[in-house]
Amino acid sequence: MTYEQITYEKPNGIATITLNRPERMNAFTPVMLDEWHAALVDAHTDADVRVVILTGGGRGFCAGADLSGGEGVSLLHRSASQVDNRNFLRDSVQRIPRLVSIMEKPYIAAVNGAAVGAGMDMASMCDMRFAADNARFGMTYVRMGLIPGDGGCYFLPRIVGMAKALDLIWSGRIFDAQEALAMGYVSAVVPAEELMEYTREYATRLVKGPAVAIQQAKRLAYRSQELSLDAALDLAQQAMFIAQSTEDSREGPRAFVEKREPQFKGR
Repeated sequence: MTYEQITYEKPNGIATITLNRPERMNAFTPVMLDEWHAALVDAHTDADVRVVILTGGGRGFCAGADLSGGEGVSLLHRSASQVDNRNFLRDSVQRIPRLVSIMEKPYIAAVNGAAVGAGMDMASMCDMRFAADNARFGMTYVRMGLIPGDGGCYFLPRIVGMAKALDLIWSGRIFDAQEALAMGYVSAVVPAEELMEYTREYATRLVKGPAVAIQQAKRLAYRSQELSLDAALDLAQQAMFIAQSTEDSREGPRAFVEKREPQFKGR
């Protein structure tokens, strides 16, 4: 596939999706959403990809939907009837969180600048977020008289807690990387020029790990939030059975006994 509004590369087991409309702070359009979704499908299905990184080109991460008068306006304001448009969010931007929800590979945001509105939601969909020291965040929907339409009310409370999430959604205020770190929204804040190196080094450590165990642990962690303890323990038993059937589960103990670093193969 040819990409116009993102770049997509996947060397050494790390797929990197870079939103690439820097002149618009990477505000997304229907074209970008199509390309973004296609890249995620490829990363999800490519067995050689172990980790996915999401970042933005230029000085912004993502400014949400493009409201400059172009095609992005159609994501928010529809001219047809409510009946005709009843699925417009599901068929456009909501494709991203629906796909992310079934992706077991680690999905990491490298937030290089402003992540506001739906752009912050896109960061919230990731498993973790690393931020540049000049990054800014904001759930700015309320400033437009709108609500988070692509999963913000689902993801954000699970990261920072309900009260803090509602404060951010109701106020629409902008906050900086250090506040994001203090509330646990991001996992690390690093100098802007070091962000991608830091993120890739972290991703590389995961690539070298036991891929099946990492992916099963992610699935178990997310599913357990929706289950009773008994159901979560039953799911853990199933995940353990899968992990124990891998070559990596034998290599780990062997390396420990031999006092060396394990050489995991991801199978």
